[in-house]
Amino acid sequence: MALIVTGFIVGLSPTSIAQTEPFVVADIRVEGLQRIAPGSVFAALPVSVGDVVDELAIRSISRNLFYTGNFDDISVGRDGNVLVLTVAERPSISEITIEGNKAIETEALLDGLKGAGLAVGQVFQRSTLQGMQGELRRQYVIQGRYDSSIDTEVIPEPRNRVSISIEIDEGTVSKIKHINIVGNEVYNDEELLELFELQVGGRFSFFSSADKYSKEKLESDLETLTSYYQDRGYLQFEIESTQVAVSPTKDSVFITANVAEGDRFTITDVDLSGDLVLSEEDLSRFLLVGPGQVFSQQLVTSTEEYLTRRLGNEGYNFAKVTGIPEVGDGEAEVSIKFFIDPGRRTYVRRINFKGNSRTADEVLRREMRQMEAAPASAAAIEQSRIRLQRLGFFSSAEVETVELPGYDDLVDIDFSVEEQSFGSIGGSLGYSQFAGLIVGLNLQQNNFLGTGRQVGLNLNTSQWQSVASINYNNPYFTEDGVSRGFSVFYRKSDLSEINVASYTTNTVGATMSFGYPISETQRLGFNLGITNTDITSGRYAVQEIRTSPRLITGVEQYYTSTRQLDGTYSGPEELFPITDLPPEAFVNLNNDGFLDQNGSEFTNWSITGSWIQSTLNRGQLATRGVSNSISAQLQMPGSDLEFFKLNYRGEMYVPIYGDFTFHLRGEVGYGDGYGDTTELPFYEHFYSGGFGSVRGFEANTLGPRSTPPILYQTGLAVTGVDEDGAPTEIGGPDGLGFGYIVNPETGQIETQQVFTGRRRADPFGGNVVIEGSAEVLFPMPFVKDRSSIRSAFFLDVGNVFNTNCRENQLNCFGVDASELRYSVGIGVTWLSGFGPLTFALAKPLNASDTDRTEVFQFTLGRGF
Repeated sequence: MALIVTGFIVGLSPTSIAQTEPFVVADIRVEGLQRIAPGSVFAALPVSVGDVVDELAIRSISRNLFYTGNFDDISVGRDGNVLVLTVAERPSISEITIEGNKAIETEALLDGLKGAGLAVGQVFQRSTLQGMQGELRRQYVIQGRYDSSIDTEVIPEPRNRVSISIEIDEGTVSKIKHINIVGNEVYNDEELLELFELQVGGRFSFFSSADKYSKEKLESDLETLTSYYQDRGYLQFEIESTQVAVSPTKDSVFITANVAEGDRFTITDVDLSGDLVLSEEDLSRFLLVGPGQVFSQQLVTSTEEYLTRRLGNEGYNFAKVTGIPEVGDGEAEVSIKFFIDPGRRTYVRRINFKGNSRTADEVLRREMRQMEAAPASAAAIEQSRIRLQRLGFFSSAEVETVELPGYDDLVDIDFSVEEQSFGSIGGSLGYSQFAGLIVGLNLQQNNFLGTGRQVGLNLNTSQWQSVASINYNNPYFTEDGVSRGFSVFYRKSDLSEINVASYTTNTVGATMSFGYPISETQRLGFNLGITNTDITSGRYAVQEIRTSPRLITGVEQYYTSTRQLDGTYSGPEELFPITDLPPEAFVNLNNDGFLDQNGSEFTNWSITGSWIQSTLNRGQLATRGVSNSISAQLQMPGSDLEFFKLNYRGEMYVPIYGDFTFHLRGEVGYGDGYGDTTELPFYEHFYSGGFGSVRGFEANTLGPRSTPPILYQTGLAVTGVDEDGAPTEIGGPDGLGFGYIVNPETGQIETQQVFTGRRRADPFGGNVVIEGSAEVLFPMPFVKDRSSIRSAFFLDVGNVFNTNCRENQLNCFGVDASELRYSVGIGVTWLSGFGPLTFALAKPLNASDTDRTEVFQFTLGRGF
């Protein structure tokens, strides 16, 4: 657009400045403005009131106004001593529509246009649109879409506005028909082409899209090829040229790469040079290359990284290490010199935190291993970040070292965290034919009020169990990381209501615990507790708990029957006190249960020691690292029951490739009695099956079963007589009771089992547990934030064993590898806003007839 400088020749119009002498500006008037504020024009003018305007100033005025990009036309004139500017504004953009795009998202295209100056509300410039049209076409060509086309239309609208319509025909991605490598002699084409992501179309290329050409993928493949050679000693390998030919129909691509392999080099010498702020002996420990080795660029690069980290640990955070290969004359030999530029040693001015809206700064600061005013150690900074992530309060923890302007020896350390659910409210409301109405409430806050302390409250009630407990733990009871916690609980359980075993427990207890850090990744724990447990065996108590047959509670008298010649029995002739019967009338003296041997109420003092070691990178949903724990619990001598329990748990995460991780988990537990206690109490047994154990089997159902009690279901038991002196029947809705017969020949009372009712054999656990799991963790497709969700293919193995099986106990066996149960499946865990949700589909591989299987399993809670 030409610059127009005009003069007005009518009466009141300004005269042509070009035809007048220079003058002093008394005022400035702008005409033709519609959307643009006058202040924007005045800000761009190189003159102001009081300045002298001449021909040179006029040119400067016009140039500056055109540079703003806001005007299509500009006229400069004079009306007396008033400088008159007449402008024609460029139109603004009212709307941008894009159609036909799939490979590139509309939002990405609009962001690109906005960056170039084309956006709704901005001034329209046709040259910018034309440039963007060419750039967009180039982007599609890079993707191999050679037949793509971009059409644009500018539509005028009222009030000096335009709308822009962009119609895109993306075309199709050209397919690779041939890849040829020329000049290779050491490695054949087949071996080298296996390194490429791009591949010639084959039978399964439809699924992989490997045969679709992309310039970025080709550049990546050529870099991979170069690294492959240089890591194997071919230091001077280079790609001399690359040709990409497109067929006339633009649907096929032919790629040719010309390479020069060169010689294979051997290292003759390795040296350190530059400013060695640390001893050469110290730095030499990180050299991965040495004389006699075949040259490897990968090892040279790794050495640079290790040396840089070592210097960073001493505060030289901006150190630069460069490995320089020096090729010898004639021979295929190379010496390597690592040049070290440590820069200035940096110190930390301030440590800042952001993202912790609910967690106090103090909680984060006490995890710091990098201190303010100390040298900035890369290792200490990274260790601090890892410790934040291990807390379990944050889904991510990132760190940035920020240089301070004007200082080359001071930095700030900025930690950025993203908080996740660190508490849960677990509620349940349901109905079971065995347990009746179930109501429960569980509150667990692992970061109570943002203090980092753990507080929990558990209230559950149902037809068969009532539980109340409070727990508290302060991980920083002392400043050096000694933790202290306590718990108080009450639990009443009537297991006869859910077909597990017929006994009731009333347990009340309290514990005090301390933890001591012995290193960055290890802690020792000590726990002192006291419990009082009162066990009442019910009518259906299994024989491992109480031997049977046994006297039914409430029976005060008995009667006798005499066998007649025809095989029938006479009715009651006389009632006798039940205390007259000998003990052998009620119990199997050769098979005492646990309560028969030890009584039914126990007060026990326990002491527990533990060792915990963890290098996991996260407190929840870890992806790498190792965790191990060993615990030993001892019911101290002098307690009513004397027994011990040993337990080991371990897990390991090993990254495989990308977001794929291999996870191993294992647990081994053993317990037994000592002193006057001959076995591990049945209510302390280990159980197996379900989540965290062997999925695909119902929770706690693997292993030994209980021996059902012997129950008499006919006959008559009485507590006395009614008003008329007749015997009163008792024993429940089925007329349960005992019938006793007198032998006519001896006149002695005998017990006779008229009918034996055997209940289902229920899980009873054991004193040995062995479990393990192998998982391949993989990213969930279509999920962007993978820090709070995990999916896995798994193989679980495990079972419970008992080294103190009763003579007739069902499904009871000692430790036997052939009795291990296996299952495979897929599982998903999601740290949702409602707390952790876990789902699993599992297939048991070797379930026995007594095992209870469950294909679909899930657990859930509600977070806050």
